[in-house]
Amino acid sequence: VPPEAEADDGEDAPQQNTDFIFEPDPARILEDLLPFSVKHTMYRLLLEAAAGEQIARRVAMKLATDNAGELTRFYTGKYNRERQASITQQIMEIVGGAEALD
Repeated sequence: VPPEAEADDGEDAPQQNTDFIFEPDPARILEDLLPFSVKHTMYRLLLEAAAGEQIARRVAMKLATDNAGELTRFYTGKYNRERQASITQQIMEIVGGAEALD
């Protein structure tokens, strides 16, 4: 438990100065900080735009890679089915020719 604050009659308390002195004056501070703030905001926006572009490129490349994989699987399966059908057809022709000779 923190100790209770002693009652202060105000005689020994230091005077609080509510007037602040700005060095340089507030107008000069604003004059210097405003261009800096604008430059900083513009730089941040440029960085965010560049990051957004990179993210969009990565997403597009990922989708293209996924699509290429799907197409590869589809056409590989189609090729294998056609190849198997051709082999089956050739075997049927050989067997049919052998039966015709008997």
